[in-house]
Amino acid sequence: MAKLEQVLILEPPIELKFKGPFTDVVTTNLKLKNPSEKRVCFKVKTTAPRRYCVRPNSGIIDPGSMVTVSVMLQPFDYDPNEKSKHKFMVQTVYVPAGAADMDAVWKDAKAEDLMDSKLRCVFELPFENEKSVQSPGSACDSNLPAMCRPGQNEI
Repeated sequence: MAKLEQVLILEPPIELKFKGPFTDVVTTNLKLKNPSEKRVCFKVKTTAPRRYCVRPNSGIIDPGSMVTVSVMLQPFDYDPNEKSKHKFMVQTVYVPAGAADMDAVWKDAKAEDLMDSKLRCVFELPFENEKSVQSPGSACDSNLPAMCRPGQNEI
């Protein structure tokens, strides 16, 4: 039997962006929307549990409702040459009628009833955006045209 397609709408759908500097906790939000007419139980898992704090990391979303999950990256020494292999998975299952205990819902869930979405993590430093491929002067503030001359927009 084919795996069920994720019922929730995730925003963002593919990657979680964390904008540095990474000397303090950096938080990004993940919105989980339930467009269905059934209650949905969710869990958020990561490949790097010691590096992140996720609140709430599980719960139930009522039909037509939305939950905002805060994903907090703990401070670390950022190396721009090191690509992040961190990933998150949002696992979901429909809540059976009459179920009250979330732990029991997960324990009793059959593999074919589980749905999941995977997101990768992207780390960005503020100055990386200006150093991307741009025409000379395009990174300048339009409010300061006198300071914006090709080749002279370096700090």
